[in-house]
Amino acid sequence: MTTAPLRSAGPVPSTGPLCSAGLSRSAAPATAPPDTAAVRAISDAAHGAGSVSLEELNERAALLARFDHSYLVPADTFLRIVGRLTDPRRPQGPFRALAIDGRRAFRYHSVYYDTPDLRSFHDHRQGRRLRFKIRERVYADTGERQFEIKLKGPRGDTVKRRRPLTGAGTPLDPDCRGFLAETLHTAYGIGAPSALEPSLSTDYLRATFVADGERITCDAALVCDDLRTRRTVRCADALVLVETKTTGHLTEADRLLHAHGIRPAVFTKYCGAFAALRPALPANRWRRAARGAFGQAAPEPVC
Repeated sequence: MTTAPLRSAGPVPSTGPLCSAGLSRSAAPATAPPDTAAVRAISDAAHGAGSVSLEELNERAALLARFDHSYLVPADTFLRIVGRLTDPRRPQGPFRALAIDGRRAFRYHSVYYDTPDLRSFHDHRQGRRLRFKIRERVYADTGERQFEIKLKGPRGDTVKRRRPLTGAGTPLDPDCRGFLAETLHTAYGIGAPSALEPSLSTDYLRATFVADGERITCDAALVCDDLRTRRTVRCADALVLVETKTTGHLTEADRLLHAHGIRPAVFTKYCGAFAALRPALPANRWRRAARGAFGQAAPEPVC
């Protein structure tokens, strides 16, 4: 299974506009995240750990084919757990934080693409084996952009295929559509959907911790925009979205989270956001976690 490594997030030359065609919200990633308990927690944890370069992360735990577990973790609990994992006295060696050009927390902006009837959302809701997500990811601190396709592997693992986006290119361009068609045909023996349009954008701050064969991503200040209804939901200020990623199953991080009373959440940014943004959708499997992440408040209109 091909698992191309992550690309460098070092300085890149200007490659033209960052927008996907016709989108105001996807035209530029969000500005600096707010000063919240979760933002402070992931920043403090990352700066308190030893560092690892992107090259070493790719060598030790690129994990573009992996098992994921998601958790909604209060900021104070998160700090205690990461403190254990990054302790230099950890017998297997401490987890270290990704550091690039002095940064240890990075802004991410993603635009998801779906059919007008939300085929990708409903395929995930129904647990279909041949399901996929399509997105453009922008590494907002550098402007690097990737077209990504997330698939479900034969063992239930997540498999990611990606290619760079340059210039004014978008996921709707012929090259990306060809890449999508080839990927879906090779992986599933199915054709690509003919009608695709931007459906959701997400912005958040991420810190990443890595040990051999394991990676933990920790996200704060998540904002999700419905690009069709122009409504927005924001994650709770004191909540860190943690994902454990490994080629196996339960990790030490999973076990520590369980020991602190934190159980895996049925939550993805794409489906959880739609459960909150569009209450009429049949999204019961994500509703509880969405309420935990975004609260009970009605989504905000985007001005």
